[in-house]
Amino acid sequence: MKSIGTSSYRVTLSLQRCLIYVFMVFLTLLALIPIYIMLVNATRSTEEINAGISILPSGYLAHNWSALTRGWGIGQIARGFYNSAIIALSTTVLNVYFSAMTAYGLHVYRFRGRNILWAAILIIIMLPASLSFMGFFQLMANMNLLDNFIPLIIPAIAGAGSVLFIRQYMATITSETLIEAARIDGANEFYVFNKIMLPILTPALAAQSIFTFVGSWNNFFAPFILISSRELYTLPMLVQMLRGDIFRTEFGGIYLGIAISIVPIIIFYAFMSRFIISGLTLGGVKE
Repeated sequence: MKSIGTSSYRVTLSLQRCLIYVFMVFLTLLALIPIYIMLVNATRSTEEINAGISILPSGYLAHNWSALTRGWGIGQIARGFYNSAIIALSTTVLNVYFSAMTAYGLHVYRFRGRNILWAAILIIIMLPASLSFMGFFQLMANMNLLDNFIPLIIPAIAGAGSVLFIRQYMATITSETLIEAARIDGANEFYVFNKIMLPILTPALAAQSIFTFVGSWNNFFAPFILISSRELYTLPMLVQMLRGDIFRTEFGGIYLGIAISIVPIIIFYAFMSRFIISGLTLGGVKE
């Protein structure tokens, strides 16, 4: 009877594992199918795209590339890549570093108004970004900072969502005795943060870097409103230029432009992917 019960338990466990694997494969396909359709549409003509979905590539890749480069050429595309990379990388570095510094201050120091400040950060997260954009635009106009990368980069210092993510991770893995030991040894606060805390926070910083980089790279609304000079256009803005009136929109070129624009995201994710899983899982486990 005992062996029968053990065998039944093993069968049930195997069945559960199979169901989990099937579900994970389903989620993987659900995530990959839109990307595959996008790559297929990058090889199809506008007429074929309007006709419906296809799972087989077509032969219009060269035509779509011509439509993509028509009017500004390969040099402008390279310039768009450069502009997007400058904005995305600068935004990521500033956001992650200063968000980690803010999270460190909120977690380690005990000061009056600390809870009020934390509540204000949580409220900011719940507010839609578009709610304050008009005021932000007027502020940048009064400061003569329109048509400039500064309003797209510097505000990343105040990343409420990043502060929340990093502080919650920090609360699960940080031992205050380590910080106190460093202070007793004569280390100043900047040394403790830069040399001790940042290496400990590497998984969370890597995960947040991916989120910030992707969000900044794909950002279209803010650059479209703030930038007017053609040489400062980001890659999403260049792709959007292919949208003319309803009779001449090059959907094939748009899909090809989108496919090209996700290449840096894939490279960045591949470089940081070894940290993202540990950054998300360890943040929810109390050691």
